[in-house]
Amino acid sequence: MSKIVPMALVQSMSGKVCMHSDVYFRTNKRTGDVYSGKMCYPYEGEPTENQVAVRTAFTAACASAKAICAAKSTDSDQALYTKQQAYRSSYDGNRTFKGNFYSFVVKKEYQAAQD
Repeated sequence: MSKIVPMALVQSMSGKVCMHSDVYFRTNKRTGDVYSGKMCYPYEGEPTENQVAVRTAFTAACASAKAICAAKSTDSDQALYTKQQAYRSSYDGNRTFKGNFYSFVVKKEYQAAQD
């Protein structure tokens, strides 16, 4: 993955170069960094047990993060909202993580599942 420093005329780039391209551009809205990458999926065989386990854990972390991000202060069960507030304060104080809040929560939930 490459890092792009845009000139003043091009302040952000995102998406693919064209419909048939496997190269994409992404601008991090929080930091302003622009990245490019190439999408390639060379593995076409059946997934191994380890791959299935990782995919299952990641799917569970995404579902959990979605529920945490959607939690409201008016919910009857405040457990998810409390977790959201804890993650929010940790996210706001962390300047090394370059993703958005949802990806931060997914990362933390995935790490918790691995422990």
